[in-house]
Amino acid sequence: MLHTYFIADNITAFSTTRAGGVSCGTYASFNANHYCGDNPIHVAQNRRMLCEELGILEKHLIVPHQTHHTRIQNITQEFLELSDSERQQLLEDTDAVVTALPKVCVCVSTADCIPVFLYDRQNKVVAAIHAGWRGTCARIVEHTLGYLIEAFGTRPCDVKAVIGPGIGQDAFEVGDEVYRAFEKEGFSMDEIARLYPAREVPFKWHIDLWKCNQMQLLDKGVISQNIQIAGICTYSQSDKFFSARRLGIRSGRILNGIMMK
Repeated sequence: MLHTYFIADNITAFSTTRAGGVSCGTYASFNANHYCGDNPIHVAQNRRMLCEELGILEKHLIVPHQTHHTRIQNITQEFLELSDSERQQLLEDTDAVVTALPKVCVCVSTADCIPVFLYDRQNKVVAAIHAGWRGTCARIVEHTLGYLIEAFGTRPCDVKAVIGPGIGQDAFEVGDEVYRAFEKEGFSMDEIARLYPAREVPFKWHIDLWKCNQMQLLDKGVISQNIQIAGICTYSQSDKFFSARRLGIRSGRILNGIMMK
């Protein structure tokens, strides 16, 4: 059910695999995302199993409705005391979630997009970030680090980071418009883009989203040795992890979560 990462003794961080749940078809079997068309009963059961595995209350599993933008939500005690509808409203249009509360698991959902986890070991704050190509291009990782610096006094040298499973450069073929979008935003194209042979035309661009997000962390001052890259391509390992490019949009999602114990 869980692919885990070691960040620190007091941190649980994971990405769900496809195995161990009750969902069917292209959602088989462990899908815990309500926004991708799966049977709500199956999603609820998978979430219950996950919370039992993590040892947390179901209301402490925080899953936003992502829209490929850069909005950040801080999960406070006041947030937890809101009604379900009020909580859900605050989680709309949200692609990064942070908290300083223990036993609260902040999550993002992916299926080729890049999940990024942050942990400020000095101020005891965690963040989960959804970095699809649009969010990566809009520098959501930089924005989230900036939020932590402003809201919690985070120093980048105290941050430990994990770049989780997502589509690798070999599989991430893009059109010229995507290449130009990254170029316009000032990314070093020599470092993140390569031409690969293609079927319809001689060559097409492939972008390294892992590298793009790693560069944002480094540019903000996170120390290189404090950045882990899982190196798991969801497209090539779609038997173990959900991949929208392989399975279609109406398929399951990986839930990527981080919490302080």
